[in-house]
Amino acid sequence: MKITPNLIKSQLANTISATRTTRPSVGGDAGGSAEKAASVDLSAAARNLAALQNTDGDIDMAKVQELRDAIASGQYKVDTSRIAESLIASARELLK
Repeated sequence: MKITPNLIKSQLANTISATRTTRPSVGGDAGGSAEKAASVDLSAAARNLAALQNTDGDIDMAKVQELRDAIASGQYKVDTSRIAESLIASARELLK
């Protein structure tokens, strides 16, 4: 099964709707004139998925802009030997 953002969102929505509960009002107003507050209890999986969506501070935008400027001006130099060494090290790690 392919995991896509839409699949994750639909699973999150299913989890939320499955765990949604309404609680009786505390005031005991039988006439229903007072507004009833609804609450939602999320499962641990739903809370984890929600936490993963919080991406504040994950990307250093100053560094991104610095790299964009270096690429645009032709000053960004790619260290091909470093890339090759990392690829070889990664392949060796996978073969262990």
